[in-house]
Amino acid sequence: MRVEHRAGSGVDGATVRVVNGLTARWAAHAADEGTAFSATGVWPLLAFLADGATGAARAELAGALGVPAEHAAAAARHLLSALDAVVGLDSALGLWTHHTLQLREEWRAGLPARTHGVFGEDLVTAQERMDSWAAERTGGLVERMPVTLSRDTRMVLAGALALRTDWRQPFTETVLRPESGPWQGRSLLGLHRRSIRPDRVGVAGTPDGFVTALTVPGDSGVDVHLVLGEERMTPGQVLGAGVGVVERALAVTAGGLLPLGHVGPGVHVERLPATAPEPIALDVRTVAYEVRADHDLLALPGLFGLGAAQDLSQAHFPGVSSFPLGLGTARQSVLARFGALGFKAAAVTAFEPYGAGAAPQYRYETTVVRVAFDRPFGFLAVDRESRLVLMAGWVTDPAPYPAMGLGRA
Repeated sequence: MRVEHRAGSGVDGATVRVVNGLTARWAAHAADEGTAFSATGVWPLLAFLADGATGAARAELAGALGVPAEHAAAAARHLLSALDAVVGLDSALGLWTHHTLQLREEWRAGLPARTHGVFGEDLVTAQERMDSWAAERTGGLVERMPVTLSRDTRMVLAGALALRTDWRQPFTETVLRPESGPWQGRSLLGLHRRSIRPDRVGVAGTPDGFVTALTVPGDSGVDVHLVLGEERMTPGQVLGAGVGVVERALAVTAGGLLPLGHVGPGVHVERLPATAPEPIALDVRTVAYEVRADHDLLALPGLFGLGAAQDLSQAHFPGVSSFPLGLGTARQSVLARFGALGFKAAAVTAFEPYGAGAAPQYRYETTVVRVAFDRPFGFLAVDRESRLVLMAGWVTDPAPYPAMGLGRA
């Protein structure tokens, strides 16, 4: 039941704004612990639910989406089609219904083709098939569906995203031992690289403090942006600023224009002796990491517009089916992995209505912009063309330095 989209020339600006807006609002709820999440994985599912909803549930979903409910399904179809044009990203949508549930043909026809399957009373086999779908659509990164079928389940609407990009310039693995901060005293799997592209990093000011943003270009259509804030800033403030940088809504002073000294979180610009004339260099040190997270979307009903839909005493989706449906479960499972050679990540979202020599002779000087991500920071995986944030997260537990030699992440 893989969705085949082959149309579309990019996500329109209005959709980028509303989906990135959901990313920023979701980030505001992030705790000071490692996490990853994909608003892009949630938004189309909310849109299809809004298309079939009525009353308070329809109004809440439209508010969370940022588009009128009557336009939601068309916007979701366009988004899914545009995502398929992003090199390095695979997306899929799946719908399964209990054999006794009759769908409204108008609603079902609004979904991408070849998405619908039926399950019966053998929930074990049905669960195995859905788990296999999740694993296949994410290349094994997410091994199972984030919801578990029960006798009350009448429908499962799920979306999967899997993205992979290799760095244009790989990092060199090394040991990183932070001298201060939460990671002080730890031996971490560090990543280092030096380039002559100082403008890959920049510093922006926000009402909450300064942030440093680094773009790590991939060889596909996806780039990863690392974002470090002042130590007093919350994950939500840092990631929210990162979204502003990605959307070019925040003014950024590029690395090549920064003055000497400590000029931003994790950034130090200095003059060093050199053996020959050299351009300004960018020296990056960060860490390899893997983040896994599971989210209960119903725990934040206001964010996702899912408050009224949880009331199982009423029928909230008559446009989906004449059978009275309320929302029983809504969850997302995510994995993001950043290493020396590239980045890979996946998210599966499901709604379940219930029912890192010789001494030289120095005659010159060169400027080096040094940036170090050696304490908790955020990341944003972004479609380079549209600037849509595909996944976001917060790193608190980087990979340790291997006890026996270096290992590729």
